[in-house]
Amino acid sequence: MSESATSGVQGMSVASAFSGMRSVSPMVFRAGCPDCRGHFELAAGALRLVVGATSKTTFYSFTCPDCDTSVRKPAGERIVELLTGGGVSTLRLHSTL
Repeated sequence: MSESATSGVQGMSVASAFSGMRSVSPMVFRAGCPDCRGHFELAAGALRLVVGATSKTTFYSFTCPDCDTSVRKPAGERIVELLTGGGVSTLRLHSTL
């Protein structure tokens, strides 16, 4: 590297280099419980996604924070994209054929 390319960086500390950055908020997902009809937000770690060979075997699940019920809902293509992009733990089921 030439001297001119690095001369502006030499006096920069790590703190000043990152001073303009903002912290990133963790991804949250809105969900609802069919039993107690509660509505809430869940972190990615509170959800599980199962991707199967068909739409009948592709779903997401969570435990309702209000009534502690296990909830399972179908997941279409868009839901799968959002959940996987948001860091939700995913289990992919493989066909035995």
